[in-house]
Amino acid sequence: MIIKTFARNNMGQNVYLYYCRISGEGVLIDAGCNETDYNEIAAFLQEKGVTVNVILLTHGHFDHIITANEMKKLTNAEIYCHKLEVPMLEDPELNLSTIIKQKLSVTPDKTLQDGDVIKFGHAALAVLHTPGHTPGGVCYYDRESANLFTGDTLFRESVGRADLPQGNSKTLKKSIAEKLLTLPGSTNVYPGHGPSTTIAHEKQNNPFM
Repeated sequence: MIIKTFARNNMGQNVYLYYCRISGEGVLIDAGCNETDYNEIAAFLQEKGVTVNVILLTHGHFDHIITANEMKKLTNAEIYCHKLEVPMLEDPELNLSTIIKQKLSVTPDKTLQDGDVIKFGHAALAVLHTPGHTPGGVCYYDRESANLFTGDTLFRESVGRADLPQGNSKTLKKSIAEKLLTLPGSTNVYPGHGPSTTIAHEKQNNPFM
């Protein structure tokens, strides 16, 4: 599996292209692109011959969905999110896009729940429902390749904010403890912002644990 990160935007969010080396099939995880990211993704897909059929959203805050509709048009991919996150995606007040003076609304093509599996190429991503940052926040876990995409649930030596509307700190800590820290220590963690890490590193060094 190959992970290509795009993060040239001005809010530091990571957009991940996760694709199968053999088949060229992949998914886009979050769509917080600016124009530079968008153009780089379009060029990369064409150059490498990668096909994106699904855009997986970790949660509905505007910085992670700001170009979801545009990426859908570019790739003809469907947009997936957790079923509890639909109201946030569709409501500019809830997804906080009004802060940047936009009225962003994204309608998913399919909703997910805990335990669902998205298959593409030779890969499979399991959906881990990890509420706390938002009610329908999720992580995507590839057990075979030991890769975990955590959105704004878990960062390197930090965790997601729980002081935003619909956030809950107790729920967030429970999600991390029960769904993420129980994974093998060698699991690679790719967060929604900042550098990658591992589960083992977070167990030892994350002050919020």
